[in-house]
Amino acid sequence: MNILIIEDDPILNANIKDALLLEKHKVETAFDGQIGLKILKKNNFDCVILDINLPFINGLEVCKLFREFNKHTPIILLTAFGEIEDKVEGYSKGADDYLTKPFFMKELILRVDSLIRRGGNSNQNIQNETLFADDIVLHRKPMKVLRNNQEVILTQREYQILLLLMEKKEEIVSKKEMLEKIWNTNYDINTNTIEVYINFLRNKIDKPFGKKTIKTKVGYGYYLEVNED
Repeated sequence: MNILIIEDDPILNANIKDALLLEKHKVETAFDGQIGLKILKKNNFDCVILDINLPFINGLEVCKLFREFNKHTPIILLTAFGEIEDKVEGYSKGADDYLTKPFFMKELILRVDSLIRRGGNSNQNIQNETLFADDIVLHRKPMKVLRNNQEVILTQREYQILLLLMEKKEEIVSKKEMLEKIWNTNYDINTNTIEVYINFLRNKIDKPFGKKTIKTKVGYGYYLEVNED
């Protein structure tokens, strides 16, 4: 797999590169946001590892600009901050995952592999290429979501959560199940992250259409309330 590292710390950049090369990935590197964005515009990658505090163009802005022309390549943000507000801002720019420095290299590798696997294998062994719930239409090939015949642009994580909810269709999906099937249980993640993504989904799937399809079962999880009439 081809991975781009955008990290201005030369030692950390080199350490991440070496770890990925040991896993047989192809790796390209950049040391500032401006160069990183140019590389992203010219080449295709299976995953992007992106530091937030970058020279010239910070990582959040790189993420936002990248999502204007690429909606699905997974992005892992690296930052020295761990507050939920920082994570919310990163996710709102289109990031798929978030890792706070310092971190174990093994954990980064697990997250990279999980994102690549979810993105690359989500279309394999599929019985139904298109799923329906109320007036929501989800296509697996290519990954595309419509509501009321209008396309809804989702990040990869948002798409994966909606796909899981639509596959269950009116059954409750627990936070634990979401962690297992979407984030992988090889590492821990704050369940607040799921609440953030559910809120993002509601802002894209429900609110613009005057609907309340994504429901919360307090203490249990989330489900879709579907009207098939």
